[in-house]
Amino acid sequence: MPAVTADTLTLPRIAGPVATDTERPVRSVTTGPRGYEGEGFPVVRAFAGVSKTDLDPFVHMDQMGEVEYEPGEPRGTSWHPHRGFETVTYMIDGRFAHQDSHGGGGLIEDGATQWMTAGSGILHIETPPAELVESGGLFHGVQLWVNLPKKAKFATPAYQSIEGNQATLLSSPDGGSLVRIIAGGIDGHTGPGSTHTPITLAHATIEPGAALNLPWNRDFNALVYVLSGRGTVGPVGNPIQQGQLAVLGPGDRISISAAQQQDSNRPALEVLLLGGRPIREPVFQYGPFVMNSRAELIEAMDDFNAGKFGHIPPGALMPHTSGA
Repeated sequence: MPAVTADTLTLPRIAGPVATDTERPVRSVTTGPRGYEGEGFPVVRAFAGVSKTDLDPFVHMDQMGEVEYEPGEPRGTSWHPHRGFETVTYMIDGRFAHQDSHGGGGLIEDGATQWMTAGSGILHIETPPAELVESGGLFHGVQLWVNLPKKAKFATPAYQSIEGNQATLLSSPDGGSLVRIIAGGIDGHTGPGSTHTPITLAHATIEPGAALNLPWNRDFNALVYVLSGRGTVGPVGNPIQQGQLAVLGPGDRISISAAQQQDSNRPALEVLLLGGRPIREPVFQYGPFVMNSRAELIEAMDDFNAGKFGHIPPGALMPHTSGA
């Protein structure tokens, strides 16, 4: 890990702080519990125990894996519905195949991101391709749910395929950190993702003993999730390690440092940086539906049962099950 790498000495450098900048303090650090999703693939529930207010505009995030599958073990999801938000699937290692009822689809691999706007309603599936099921192998990624404001809840469903080599790459001033911007902007540089809700999503690799200090939009909240490794976050150096989420308070910049000693199988500190402009609207969630009221949840279930989210296309991808 990770799939997308670069020579940090040749990349644009993130500007350092100015005298008037303030660092965002750490408000909380939580540890995500482990569980299973879909047909049985392991996940870490990254946002468990964190208030909706602190997460807004994000709703849910799972770290999928990191797991080394034996042949026949890889699992995905079955066909299922979504309404009222966007799903973001970022594959760091391994491959996931996607297909939806509005014609979107493709293979997500090598640092690629699939960005699906569920909007008014969609059916989709994410499953490991047959060759991965047969051979086994490393599987590691993230799925993030980004809320849509009331005015966009019923937007026309859409799909974006963002390849790993399309991410915007930046370096810390000393070259010790690589930052990949998937969506939004950092220090005047923007990522390729197009979003209904203003957010920033980036993946940073911080080498042992190195530090990353980067500017962050004051109007956005700020979350730091550790995919791998250990280090510290914030102006007083709160410890943080794999599977933990730091919620940061207001300020101009985010600071993260990697511990000098990392585990042999985790050579660097890998973090996701997330933030967005809070929507500040009621959130009613029931399974795959994220709406503004209980009545809208009932409407979503009724519309799904009535077939209004589209139909599984002929010859569609199907989940891999034991013995399949």
